[in-house]
Amino acid sequence: MTIDDPFKHASLGSGVFYRDPRAALTWLEAAFGFERSMMISDAEGKLVHAEMRFGECTVIVDSEWVDYVASPASVSGKNTQSVYVRLKDGLDAHCKQARTAGADIIQEPADQFYGERQYRARDPEGHVWTFSQPIRRVSREEAELLSGLRIDGWHR
Repeated sequence: MTIDDPFKHASLGSGVFYRDPRAALTWLEAAFGFERSMMISDAEGKLVHAEMRFGECTVIVDSEWVDYVASPASVSGKNTQSVYVRLKDGLDAHCKQARTAGADIIQEPADQFYGERQYRARDPEGHVWTFSQPIRRVSREEAELLSGLRIDGWHR
């Protein structure tokens, strides 16, 4: 028997918490191109759970619903995690779209020694989002040479 599961997710995902999750949903659509896939509200219309898709990935967008979750806006802008999103292409255009929507670009698009181009943006409540795209294949040995670091294991 197959169960139709509305919570079809990858094995690992992320949740981000906002003071104003409805505003965050609208902003994440405009800035980063995320798409709403689920919204759950209580009887008073308060958003209690939301999910957004980006390609095959899902991110949960919720309110500060319990004392151990908080928006960076509620903790002096501090982040204890960052969300990483890998694009297939179009990173520079994606950054331009995010900037136009009001993202604070804290790292401009730049090529990295490990063969990706990336930028970092801060959303209106202070979450840091890192977007990257592959630009060339790099061996572990080349990455070590370019970075001056010792790398155990290599995922390429």
